[in-house]
Amino acid sequence: MFAGGVNAAVIPRDTIYAAVMLIFTGVVGLCLLIGGLKHREQAFRVEGARGGLAALIVMVSLSLVLPIFTTTTTSGTYSSSQLEFVAATSLALWGVFVFIQTVRHRDYFLPVSDASNPDAHAKPPTKGQARASFGLLIVSLVTVVGLAKMLSPTVERLVIEAGAPKAVIGIVIAMLVLLPETVAAVRAAYANRLQTSMNLAVGSALASIGLTIPVIAMAAVVFKLPLHLGLDPKDLVMLWVTLTVTTVTLGTGRTNLMQGAVHLVLFAAFLFLAFVP
Repeated sequence: MFAGGVNAAVIPRDTIYAAVMLIFTGVVGLCLLIGGLKHREQAFRVEGARGGLAALIVMVSLSLVLPIFTTTTTSGTYSSSQLEFVAATSLALWGVFVFIQTVRHRDYFLPVSDASNPDAHAKPPTKGQARASFGLLIVSLVTVVGLAKMLSPTVERLVIEAGAPKAVIGIVIAMLVLLPETVAAVRAAYANRLQTSMNLAVGSALASIGLTIPVIAMAAVVFKLPLHLGLDPKDLVMLWVTLTVTTVTLGTGRTNLMQGAVHLVLFAAFLFLAFVP
């Protein structure tokens, strides 16, 4: 993701920022809109969503916001020790969230109307299955990062030829990576399983930072590669508005058409300002 192109140092930042914005404006908005049109009102458990959102706010603040204000290096960048700290904390928060979701408080992520039904959620995996799943997750992460690296030059060339701002590169890559989760979340909302949609959205956002930041931080430190993480003022404002609105939405436990419309307006603003900064 770092090699090639004049924009190499900011592609990871743009991709992570785009992933968070796409999930909490586009994916969540589309799920709430479709669910509201089909079922009028839908419900989900706020306990799991709130915990995941709190972890996400910390991750985003440490990885995309704080680099603007640190003074050890130039604005928007981290020193090696700072990168290592942010990578470790992001990975730790993601690990705790997965533990809460799959072991300690699995009921927080069960459907509201049928949480006591043992068939409403899969049984906890065995230790062997958990280890195998973790190994496959690492393999998948490396594969996704590798594909993103391979696609970056092609996407960058197409964006330049189209005359679009180079920040669009991160959006295109994030869209490709998040396509499976988006389809699954929308289908679940249409089937009146909004809990599944929220689990997918929050989990995908946390993984986008909790797993990606450690990988790119390690690559930057080991190979002495440039990495610019701090957001521009416009993106910083959009991120703050999105997290504020998402906090309101996830704090109610019930959703309708109006909330979907609000999130999709933010999604439209995010895309518009990416092309017309």
